[in-house]
Amino acid sequence: MEQFEIRVPDEVLDDLNQRLGRTRLPDLPATPVGGEWSLGTSRSYLRDLIAHWRSDFDWRAVESRLNSYPHHRAWVDGVPIHFVHCRGKGPQPIPLILSHGWPSTFAEMLPLVDRLTEPDPRDPGSPTFDLVIPSLPGFAFSSPYTEIGPRRIHQLWAALMTELGYERFAAAGSDLGARVTSRLGWHFPERVIGIHLSSVDVEWPDPLPDDLSDDERAYVAGVERWEREEGGYAAIQATKPQTLAYGLADSPVGLAAWIVEKFRSWSDCAGDISSAFSFDELLTTITLYWATNTINSANRGYFQARHDPDPLRLAPGTRVETPTGIAMFPGETELQVPRSFAERCYNLVRWSDMPRGGHFPALEEPDLLAEDIRGFFAALVERATDDTQPRLS
Repeated sequence: MEQFEIRVPDEVLDDLNQRLGRTRLPDLPATPVGGEWSLGTSRSYLRDLIAHWRSDFDWRAVESRLNSYPHHRAWVDGVPIHFVHCRGKGPQPIPLILSHGWPSTFAEMLPLVDRLTEPDPRDPGSPTFDLVIPSLPGFAFSSPYTEIGPRRIHQLWAALMTELGYERFAAAGSDLGARVTSRLGWHFPERVIGIHLSSVDVEWPDPLPDDLSDDERAYVAGVERWEREEGGYAAIQATKPQTLAYGLADSPVGLAAWIVEKFRSWSDCAGDISSAFSFDELLTTITLYWATNTINSANRGYFQARHDPDPLRLAPGTRVETPTGIAMFPGETELQVPRSFAERCYNLVRWSDMPRGGHFPALEEPDLLAEDIRGFFAALVERATDDTQPRLS
């Protein structure tokens, strides 16, 4: 394990600026049905984003801010893992590993650091957390990652926490990170004191039970409809990711368009992406993918998941028994999981219907997310008996 500092070479940034200066935008129908975003990323929005990227976005300032956090790299079972490790204040911080999703990076989780390593200002006795924030394998600085085969990220995370000295720990995540977090709870119940999910991406019973309620059947139908209408990105990333990668790895504008459209579609922004994210927030994520050339290895996870010979399958009557908290953010309306469905899949001890926020809650609503995470794990520790009290160091 070694300390790590982010330092993108000047030649990478110079090349990026030159490519942005040679941008060739595609045509656009004069009157696209449903508005300019209906066909994908808005050309006018993307044009303004490119102009900001070239003239006003200061990567070195972003890099300095990112480096204000303690970064490390470790080789875990032969896989390079980058992570931020921030110690909590107070006598017994709860070790918590936070997993991001796609098309995100570790940087999305950083707004939670001060909120969770410090006590709640309204309750000085509230728990704090030792935060471990890794980059998923193949994302950003957890690279290069060229292995083919299933990604057992939960095993890597468990090994990483062992190396850091945490025998027992908590876990939280969203999107793909929610899947990783679920698998930690499933495979390591003796080590994981609880899991917190802030995503619509939950595990399903397989096969589906025959006694689904009307709400649950409507949810399943809504997911299937969403996959037909919005799931094109996942289909190509799960089938022919290499073909897509040539364009995304060669064109920063193509990369930006691929990512930005998801931030608009999946966030709680009512179609106005600028109301949820600044140009600088979006370009931080996009530039991390560009500078590390990791969009292909990140996307390839969808291919590996589809071809996983041993996926997590919840047989009828089984569920993830590790205590679970779910914060359901309303941004992705069609994918809202009914509580009864979640209870089939998890030992659900906390359910929070959040008032706002979407697919990227750590960036969209960090106060709400941090408060829910703290409340969930505080209650778990408080309820624990002497025999089950987790050792938090």
